[in-house]
Amino acid sequence: GCVPVLLSPSVLVRYICILNARNSLVFSMLQLEDDQGVNLGLESSLTLRRLLVWTYDPKIRLKTLAALVDHCQGRKGGELASAVHAYTKTGDPYMRSLVQHILGLVSHPVLNFLYRWIYDGELEDTYHEFFVASDPTVKTDRLWHDKYTLRKSMIPSFITMEQSKKVLLIGKSINFLHQVCHDQTPSTKMIAVAKSAESSKGGRVSVSYILPSAPKLPRIICGEENTRLLTAPQTMQTYSLLSLSDFCLARPATTLYQHNLTGILETAVRATNAQFDNPEILKRLDVRLLEVSPGDTGWDVFSLDYHVDGPIATVFTRECMSHYLRVFNFLWRAKRMEYILTDIWKGHMCNAKLLKSMPELSGVLHQCHVLASEMVHFIHQMQYYITFEVLECSWDELWNKVQQAQDLDHIIAAHEVFLDTIIARCLLDSDSRVLLNQLRAVFDQIIELQNAQDAMYRAALEELQLRLQFEERKKQRELEGKWGVTASEEEEENKRIKEFQDSIPKMCSQLRILTHFYQGIVQQFLVLLTTSSDESLRFLSFRLDFNEHYKAREPRLRMSLGTRGRRSSHM
Repeated sequence: GCVPVLLSPSVLVRYICILNARNSLVFSMLQLEDDQGVNLGLESSLTLRRLLVWTYDPKIRLKTLAALVDHCQGRKGGELASAVHAYTKTGDPYMRSLVQHILGLVSHPVLNFLYRWIYDGELEDTYHEFFVASDPTVKTDRLWHDKYTLRKSMIPSFITMEQSKKVLLIGKSINFLHQVCHDQTPSTKMIAVAKSAESSKGGRVSVSYILPSAPKLPRIICGEENTRLLTAPQTMQTYSLLSLSDFCLARPATTLYQHNLTGILETAVRATNAQFDNPEILKRLDVRLLEVSPGDTGWDVFSLDYHVDGPIATVFTRECMSHYLRVFNFLWRAKRMEYILTDIWKGHMCNAKLLKSMPELSGVLHQCHVLASEMVHFIHQMQYYITFEVLECSWDELWNKVQQAQDLDHIIAAHEVFLDTIIARCLLDSDSRVLLNQLRAVFDQIIELQNAQDAMYRAALEELQLRLQFEERKKQRELEGKWGVTASEEEEENKRIKEFQDSIPKMCSQLRILTHFYQGIVQQFLVLLTTSSDESLRFLSFRLDFNEHYKAREPRLRMSLGTRGRRSSHM
């Protein structure tokens, strides 16, 4: 079971000395025959010419071995095997056979390392002689990414770089199964292949012979573990849409505590279809509060968190989870806009009947309703684009790639492409900063509309309440047989009503300014979309301007899609 020590230059010197002693013994016992077959002693027949002829082959052999020793000086492991292998490229069959014999002895420990690595995933390389290097300081969560690398100087010259990478991948996969997945199931088929190969070739198995049977091993990761690996992106996508509850997030951020929000999250999960999700997923779901700034509400600091460990931590690294957090915060802000617009619509529907007795408000209420409808259409189209065109389509592409993956590296690469795609199409990459700023400006205008409408309704409902109270007092006095209202009270009432009516043009002006700013921002946003290199963003501009309202006002929006595509490709 012990790994043999590799053949070093000192061992080669001892091997040469043994050969030299054996040749001397042969010379001392050598008897020659003349042309007639008569035995002659060395004393009478040995000449310098004959001695030169007899010693020619041993001398060449010794010269080759001496040159080989000098060339191998200071080398070890795979590097030593490469140095010996270089001397097999000779036209002398006798010398080639000799060097190949030495190469077999030198390569034997390398093959032992190789067998142990690709069949057991174990690496016991005390003197750093194998071409796979291990970093013991790397933690388990970075095992696949950083722990094992190729030591290129130790790759034997008879092993190609492609074969070396395959050896690294196979052993790393087996080690990953053992160390991270805790799967100790032995690969009996691989062991049987190895034993049959050793018995058929006398223990000298070429790398090209053993590798074709090994690539099935990494598929264990893609086959048995991909369900766990792939639930995380789907979970991040599902819970980012936040069809749960508002978590009482309109309150100031300083009044929120994580343990309270965790309890609300659990209640929200139990009250929705999320309760039927995999318990493993629900166990990983948690609440996270971001850094609080003055004036922040719960909407500004709340975030969902997803804990990853074990095998899925190899795919969902800390860097990946930070990207998911950015995407979540973007979706969360869009969801907040949906809640705000829903509250605006509810307020309009509930108060429309109450304020029917105040006809002077009909114009401002209509103006407010029209602007809110524009914003609702914008947000719904943006959410459709993000949910289906970005998340769903990218998810489908990721799933198809993972289904075809041959190893964990393919899964990681596919997931990185998935992340890059959703980051770019959600306008979160560096190339989309201007678009993102415009979109955030649209969100700010929605919040401004909410504030303006709330202020308007507060003033209107307060005025309505005062009018109702005045009429109630008037009726009560009439029932008591008194005058319903005095001259001073009527004058004060009319004065207050006039002040309220005089404030209505100010409300209308505020809404007109808000509408102007909102439509200007949306118009600029549409122009930026039409010049984007992403075709899906250009089509998004059509849906946002479905009735061509902005197209009629902005000449840059009147170009055809093909013209915009060609223009954006040259930018």
